[in-house]
Amino acid sequence: MVFQPSVRPAVFHAAFRDQFEVFLDEHRSALHDSLNGLTEEQARRLLVASRTTLLGLVKHATFVEKVWFDEGISCRSRAEIGIPDSPDESFVLRDDDTIASVQRAHRQACAASRRATAALTLDDLVRGNRRGPLPLRWVYLHVLRELAQHCGHADILREQILGGTTRHD
Repeated sequence: MVFQPSVRPAVFHAAFRDQFEVFLDEHRSALHDSLNGLTEEQARRLLVASRTTLLGLVKHATFVEKVWFDEGISCRSRAEIGIPDSPDESFVLRDDDTIASVQRAHRQACAASRRATAALTLDDLVRGNRRGPLPLRWVYLHVLRELAQHCGHADILREQILGGTTRHD
């Protein structure tokens, strides 16, 4: 997996909101696609001391979408949404979690996030976060930062799994 950020001139001159959304979608896609071409065993392979696996990273990214764009905007509880109470728990894989099911859930969560924010401006307050009211602009920046970190994690894990065969010089 090689992350290719947008270098389209149209993005350079787009409105700030549009730039945010392009960058978010690029990182969402990179995480989603980190599972492409792997076996179920490879996607679940534990290579670090934490619970972090490639499959777990994408499952966690789904949790992130639901925390920031469902809980944050709808003000529903995590129990109502059907997500774990803590980020650590969001990495836990069930027996029925597969590459296809986790990618599907991630795509659905990203689409729901886009719908939830469509009518908001960057200055609108997201009121359902445990930190208190936050402007959508801050939420976008936070989620982008988190997704960027996880894309880096995914690159390293994928390289370890594939034995360095994805390296591009």
